Amino acid sequence: MRKVTRYPVEGHNALWHIYKTVSPWKGVRNFIWIQLSRYCPILSVKNWIYRHMLGMKVGKHTAFGLMVMVDVFFPEKITVGENSVIGYNTTILAHEYLIKEYRLGEVIIGENVLIGANTTILPGVTIGDGAVVAAGAVVHKDVAPGAFVGGNPLREISRNVATTEMDLLVKTDEHVH
Repeated sequence: MRKVTRYPVEGHNALWHIYKTVSPWKGVRNFIWIQLSRYCPILSVKNWIYRHMLGMKVGKHTAFGLMVMVDVFFPEKITVGENSVIGYNTTILAHEYLIKEYRLGEVIIGENVLIGANTTILPGVTIGDGAVVAAGAVVHKDVAPGAFVGGNPLREISRNVATTEMDLLVKTDEHVH
């Protein structure tokens, strides 16, 4: 279950209420910084923009691929741990505006996580350390640490991907000695 806070609206659909929840100037400012970062080929500059201009929490050596789209209105609700890779054209949302309500939720991506290209991550999810998300997945629920998930709807393909790789390295190292 996603961890989102729900805000009911009356009258027109929730998107018509957006500027009651977010300043239009914040949206414009964030949009400009996000567009710059989407095309920026220098990872350290891209991470600086995310941290200092958008208020995201981004760990050391995390890499955002070309064209990644982070939430325009609530980027400060996104956390990405150290040494993770966010694949090409991935979308990370911390909000969703529906007909009768809008929802906000933190997105927490752990350390050493691999997110495949063209993935959509919905508000209120946590992706555990060492997880791998296959390209094109829609992450609508939490992902366990070390899990390999994919698809729409999202399903677990295998567990303990990171542990399996570490076990293999340890066994290889033991065999050599």
